[in-house]
Amino acid sequence: MKWEGRRKSGNLEDRRGMSGKGKLVAGGGLIAIVVILLQLFGGETGQTIAPFLEEFSKQQQTTQQVQNRELTPEEVKIGDFVATILADTEDAWHHIFRENNLGTYKEPKLILFNDQVTSACGNATSAVGPFYCPADQNAYMDLVFFNELHTRFGAKRGDFAIAYVTAHEIGHHVQTLLGTSQKVRQLQSQMSKAEANRLSVALELQADFYAGLWAYYVQGYLTENDIEVAISAAQAVGDDAIQKRVRGQVQPESFTHGTSAQRKEWFLKGLRTGDFSQHDTFSAILQN
Repeated sequence: MKWEGRRKSGNLEDRRGMSGKGKLVAGGGLIAIVVILLQLFGGETGQTIAPFLEEFSKQQQTTQQVQNRELTPEEVKIGDFVATILADTEDAWHHIFRENNLGTYKEPKLILFNDQVTSACGNATSAVGPFYCPADQNAYMDLVFFNELHTRFGAKRGDFAIAYVTAHEIGHHVQTLLGTSQKVRQLQSQMSKAEANRLSVALELQADFYAGLWAYYVQGYLTENDIEVAISAAQAVGDDAIQKRVRGQVQPESFTHGTSAQRKEWFLKGLRTGDFSQHDTFSAILQN
């Protein structure tokens, strides 16, 4: 992707030079665990991650010691890349909100971190994967995740995987601004687990569509390989692909993010149409 020399967002908060030792703490408390699980991009399944988050929610006080270090030139460069991608999402969504009479787009922050981070949704480590916290309307990402995406889940290497994931998490922010996430959580509280999972799949696929919609607006900077890398990343984190690698078998009723084919389909739909009005993943999922 052609990105150097272009505008960088001022909403990137880089905490990668900060490393902590000692226990993590929930601080002001953990927002319902389901909030994190619904918004996660990474991680294996909600069932795997929930106990991890519950453990942090029990902690009462901070004993963490913070050490600072200088970022390497390579880390600085990748930070500049992410800041450029974030700026592109800002430009795209300001335009989309105006064009579709959606009100004013409120820009989120993106926090880069190493190892562990504290958010308004509680504490997390890099094992959780990139996530969006609706309580503070910020996205969080440890770039180590992308090594796992390649080595463990078979995605192609490439910076555009980072761009795709960033756009996906910003998609969750859009869902929060438009009230979609809140409506889904309300409905899920009245449903069976299987039905709630289907809504979660629709929510995630919509975030993939929004990532593709963002890519539509920056396609002049993209190469053919960029799209292949994004598709590879989307497919690598499909529920069927992850379950097959982790468990050796697939359980469709437990899907929360969508299959590899679905994630590819909705990303490409956003990219090819550039049409916000085609974002209704819920009808497509619930009718099947």
